Amino acid sequence: MHNACKHYRLQVLQKSMQEFYIKQVTWATHETQLRLIREQVFILEQHVPIVLEWDDLDAGATHLLAFDQQAQVIACARLLDNGTIGRMAVLLEKRGMGIGSALLQTAINICKQQSLKAVTLSAQTHAIVFYQKAGFVIVSDVYLDANIPHVDMQLKI
Repeated sequence: MHNACKHYRLQVLQKSMQEFYIKQVTWATHETQLRLIREQVFILEQHVPIVLEWDDLDAGATHLLAFDQQAQVIACARLLDNGTIGRMAVLLEKRGMGIGSALLQTAINICKQQSLKAVTLSAQTHAIVFYQKAGFVIVSDVYLDANIPHVDMQLKI
């Protein structure tokens, strides 16, 4: 299987199988799908102002998209060249299935392949435990970003 596209099988309620796969993409090739997820999660659900969601970093970043069995986008993440993970979002109805963990691990693996020494991110405070389970530690005080409490976190790799 190609490194940029990994398949995951997860046990979910009632012992059915939920499959998804993660693909490494660019803004140029997948802008529409990336916008779809981020608009749904950040702009509509979390009320992040549009002007704060879109920046000039998308064009040069590495992006990850998760797709379900029907090839519908269900999650995304953005990875900058300096090892900063951001814009990680999973559709509400797909949360709790391990998709976010798989996205995070894929991003970390990309950073390892690039011989980076650390991975950083800005975590919403409600997600601190999620990132701590992956080995991240808090390296800042709480601050507001888009009126949402965040902390900076780091993972040495």
